Amino acid sequence: MKKIERPNVTPSNTVGWGSDVAAQMLRELDIPYISLNPGASYRGFHDSLVNHLGNTTPQMLLCLNEDHVVSIAHGYAKVTDKAMACVLHSNVGLLHGAMGVFNAWCDRMPMMVIGATGPVAPEKRRPWIDWIHTAKDQGALLRDYIKWDDEPRSAPGIVEAFLRGSQLTNSQPTAPVYICLDAGLQEQKLDQPLKVPSIERYRPAPSPRANAADIDAVASLLAEAKNPLVLFGRGSREQAAWDRRVRLAELADASVMTSIRERSAFPTDHGLHAVPPSYWLSPAAKEIVKKADVIVSFDWVDLNGFLLQVSRDTENFPAKIAHVSLDSSLHRGWSMDYFGLPPLDVPVVAGADGFVEDVLAALEAKLGGKAKWDGKSRNTHPEPAFSENAEKELAPRDIEVALAKIRGEQKFTMAHVTIGWAGNAYHFRDSYDFMGHDGGAGLAAGPGLTVGVALAIKDIDPTRPVVSVLGDGDFMQGVTALWTAAHYGLPALFIISNNRSNFNDEIHQEAVAKMRGRPPENRWIGQRMTDPVVDLAAMARAQGVEAEGPVGTLSELEAAIGRGLAAVRAGKPYLIDAHVTPGYSNPPLSRGE
Repeated sequence: MKKIERPNVTPSNTVGWGSDVAAQMLRELDIPYISLNPGASYRGFHDSLVNHLGNTTPQMLLCLNEDHVVSIAHGYAKVTDKAMACVLHSNVGLLHGAMGVFNAWCDRMPMMVIGATGPVAPEKRRPWIDWIHTAKDQGALLRDYIKWDDEPRSAPGIVEAFLRGSQLTNSQPTAPVYICLDAGLQEQKLDQPLKVPSIERYRPAPSPRANAADIDAVASLLAEAKNPLVLFGRGSREQAAWDRRVRLAELADASVMTSIRERSAFPTDHGLHAVPPSYWLSPAAKEIVKKADVIVSFDWVDLNGFLLQVSRDTENFPAKIAHVSLDSSLHRGWSMDYFGLPPLDVPVVAGADGFVEDVLAALEAKLGGKAKWDGKSRNTHPEPAFSENAEKELAPRDIEVALAKIRGEQKFTMAHVTIGWAGNAYHFRDSYDFMGHDGGAGLAAGPGLTVGVALAIKDIDPTRPVVSVLGDGDFMQGVTALWTAAHYGLPALFIISNNRSNFNDEIHQEAVAKMRGRPPENRWIGQRMTDPVVDLAAMARAQGVEAEGPVGTLSELEAAIGRGLAAVRAGKPYLIDAHVTPGYSNPPLSRGE
């Protein structure tokens, strides 16, 4: 990362202003970065970050749009399982960044969102601008999709807000918190020195564990099952947790499924990973679910939706079902992100990773340490093969196959993939191989998420290339996130799977037309982004990122990926605009299917 934007100042340990307290708390909480788009509502806080802390721990990441302020922090959390800080200016910046907060909420990612308003005291407000940028309850704008919020009224209140906010956002189940700073309080000189306490006694509690009865019940189900199925959903990036998931599956002789919506949780080339990770169940996946006599879900998102793809009568689903999750503690009425209520024989309120550890120990004891799996592979992934006409025109899956072949045994981090990702050519082999989707299905997130992932990976393994495959619509709405990557030297390879269409909506328009007996061939109207075709490479170059394209054949694509990876290894971001034929490698369902 470039060593830039260091102020000409000697950082001080003296906390002299209200905003100094907030900045100092971020340092005490060991938050290394803070993303922001400047705004006068937090000018005092901005000054404290620069002239009190010296723009280090946390270091600012300047963004060109509030969407990216949040999505970069979101991407960072995906890699580290820890909250990064971000700042949103008054009510207008909060409104702009709210979609990104919703994405992080749905993805259950920790995040310290810092806001500002006021001055709350009317006599301190400047005419016009301070009035329209002051809200009486600014947290109400996002209270239904954050874990907690506060608007402290004193310097000691700021200390407590940051201690509590950090504790809550980093406690399982994780989710964003919001702390709104009064502009007047920020610019208030402290009457006396303020002692900032040690954070040692304010750390998050460990994730709750299950009781002995639930552990024994699930261990017994797995020990006695003939055709067990394990669903690994949300999970940490810890290698030990990854290893325990693998051992549990082998011990129980369980077929395993993972979701392309979530971060990598199990090696997809393992013999027990029965079908490729996906959005929707394939015919082969449905057969595995139908044959299962026991299904154990480890924080699988939308378990009832999973079952509905096999039977509309989930209440009488034949398998015994256990579901391990803490997510119900976040469920409320505004958003339906709690999904349908699944039928459960053993509901377990506990952290998924901790429960894997506990049930693994119980199952080891029941089986005498001998694995039930005979070592025979159930993995149905085909050999990676390019489409028949790849030398003339690219299909979306050709990008996946090309990356799989070029990667070989190297370690890459796939930050993001498109909705039509096949998942059967590019395997995920460790916990940093894939960082999941955006959570709330809000466009414009992909570029910022990728930058956030690159920011975190550089501190973990700077030799590991970060790659992202984005849709053209997602990219065009989030393109200015690339400026932050260029400005701070954050290396990532952005590959745009460019079908020149809002293609998901074409599918929906076709489905509606067929239902109504109307011409489906009109589905493209109001969807295609042609005449003129948008020059995506030029958009990237405008942000300071080296780019090429459009590439439209396999030879061009492979050569471009080689150049892109060379740039990434040299510490630079790079973009490839790959023109593909419209279509999905892994087609989503339309409503009603």
